[in-house]
Amino acid sequence: LRDMTGVAMMECKKALVECNGDIEKALDLLRSNSALKAEKKAARVAADGVLRVFVGDEYSTLIEINSETDFAAKDENFIKFADDVQLYISKNRLSDVADLNESDIEDKRKTLVQTIGENIQLRRLETVDHSSEMYAGSYLHSDSKLGAIVVLSGGDESLAKDIAMHVAAFNPLCLSESDIDPQILEREKSIYMAQAEESGKPQEIMEKMIEGKLKRFLSEVSLLSQNFVKDPEVTIQNLLDSSNAKIESYVRLKVGEGIEVETKNFADEVAEQLK
Repeated sequence: LRDMTGVAMMECKKALVECNGDIEKALDLLRSNSALKAEKKAARVAADGVLRVFVGDEYSTLIEINSETDFAAKDENFIKFADDVQLYISKNRLSDVADLNESDIEDKRKTLVQTIGENIQLRRLETVDHSSEMYAGSYLHSDSKLGAIVVLSGGDESLAKDIAMHVAAFNPLCLSESDIDPQILEREKSIYMAQAEESGKPQEIMEKMIEGKLKRFLSEVSLLSQNFVKDPEVTIQNLLDSSNAKIESYVRLKVGEGIEVETKNFADEVAEQLK
């Protein structure tokens, strides 16, 4: 039963005792318990884990698979599950992570929760469509916690991979300066205005200061304006122009990004356990 399920020995023993030694009934019991345990652990923060990527001829997908700890993310059962997810996205185009809820991947996730004893979540995915005439390239960092996909018209696959590495490293907020979110721009502008007012300089000087800072900010967060990670002497736009290429789309994910993790004082944590 342990070989069949990967569940802890005592859990298997308990199930067999409850089912009077009937291994099929014990298997069903463990499967039903896995769903219950998965539900109980769902409220616990899962901010670690890995990314998996698939690059195909018509679409490419980047997916985030979360665990509570890095220790669990290195468990062979977790890695096997992540590989199963990668195989699934290679055969099925998904537009939303909720598309996995009715698949066999969800059953495997619940079983993994029972096996590992941590909250395991398929948090989010990004899928980009592209034709076979385009070039899709991906980058996945060595720890599998940071990745990106870039789709080009023109150029080649090697260029797409290089720019994907750059996107992963520099995290651009937009493709070009004109694509910036107006709210982000307004927030930055208000910060620069407050800084300029503190300087006590004349109005016209302050306006030039604000304009200069905004221009620099836009060049730093816009992908096309950024200096290429492998050659800071050229911008991404220069790199594309030299290969007669254009970026059609890009996506980037980082494991745990945007998740708030509660930190505890170690002494307080020990005191809580003693209570």
